[in-house]
Amino acid sequence: MTTPTLDCSDIDQYLGKPMQPARMVDPFANNDIRRWVQAMHYPNRLHYDAMYAMQSRFGQLIAPQSFPVTMDDGHGSAPSCIGLIPNSHMLFGGDEWWFYGPRIVAGDRVWNERIPFDYTVKETKFGGPTCFQRGDNFYYNQHGDLIAKQRSTSIRYAQAAGQSNTPTDNQDDPVWSDDELEALEVRKYGWIRMLHELGHSARYWDDVTAGEALLERVFGPHSIVSFTTEWRSYTFTQWGSMHRRTDLNMAELGFTGPMAGPEQDPTEEANNPENTDGAYIGPSRGHLFPRWARFIGMPRGYGYGASMGAWITDYFSGWAGEWGMVRHSACNYRSPALTGDITITTGSILDKFVDEDGRHIVQVECKMANQLGAVLATAKAEIELPKKPA
Repeated sequence: MTTPTLDCSDIDQYLGKPMQPARMVDPFANNDIRRWVQAMHYPNRLHYDAMYAMQSRFGQLIAPQSFPVTMDDGHGSAPSCIGLIPNSHMLFGGDEWWFYGPRIVAGDRVWNERIPFDYTVKETKFGGPTCFQRGDNFYYNQHGDLIAKQRSTSIRYAQAAGQSNTPTDNQDDPVWSDDELEALEVRKYGWIRMLHELGHSARYWDDVTAGEALLERVFGPHSIVSFTTEWRSYTFTQWGSMHRRTDLNMAELGFTGPMAGPEQDPTEEANNPENTDGAYIGPSRGHLFPRWARFIGMPRGYGYGASMGAWITDYFSGWAGEWGMVRHSACNYRSPALTGDITITTGSILDKFVDEDGRHIVQVECKMANQLGAVLATAKAEIELPKKPA
């Protein structure tokens, strides 16, 4: 078979130039926040229980730090998936986040300034010549405050190469016995119990130690139902929720055949919104339909890269507690979550120090893997914790 080529030259004209921003039509509501944490399996009462949140330091229900990406119309990938690469497809490769302090609450309207950053081409076993493209997202609230910056990495490869390398030995979901599922619920609750035990209290910088392990976080088994729930928790997936881009055409990005549908096309959304809904038609449907997953190289239905990023941010911020804040994280996605699998997150404390701004920082790392030990993602982060009063 002839090795597919990958022409990335069209990307050059976009680098460093702002794109159309992502803009919400309506402000966020508390139920948008609740929908998000429910879909992300993050039962932190601060983000869904109004009475509990009123007793917090914030005095109201707030969004988790993972929330800004919910409003972007490309999961943050728009500036990292720009420019024509003929007959290609894309997967999420990673995210780097910087958080600046403002928290999102009901009534906020967020917009995203997007600027393509850079790209490089490497040879991979999965796709042959593969483009690793990066782009920056700057999330602002209605006051002009910068909430967060996301540097997203997209993996763009020849669709034919991905399809020809589709695994054939794991296209069926694993089967879990009733006893195994009950044991999973016990494991899941260990991390949830940590959230309850910390409550409104502070986790102090003074009390943590380098080398200390973080509690494991387990969720799953994943399914088409759980992935669909995730998809619908992103604000942009709701019909009429965004001022749609007029410069977006999937075929002009290089998506091929049945993956080049009119996803998010504003004209077609007014005519027949199901045609623009990525759950059904276009490049996003590979997540929810095994047939289309295999078309681009996945063995069965698979999860969303931006959701994996949210799982990591929630893992760190849940541990940090109400008085802590994730300030920076760098996540690398190695393999998607597949239907039938579970996700197990483990982590540890690497170091603690006072940074140049006088903040008390704990450096942590984590790994997400499935039940077979296959690594889905790795990440490192810097978390600010309060100093114990003298």
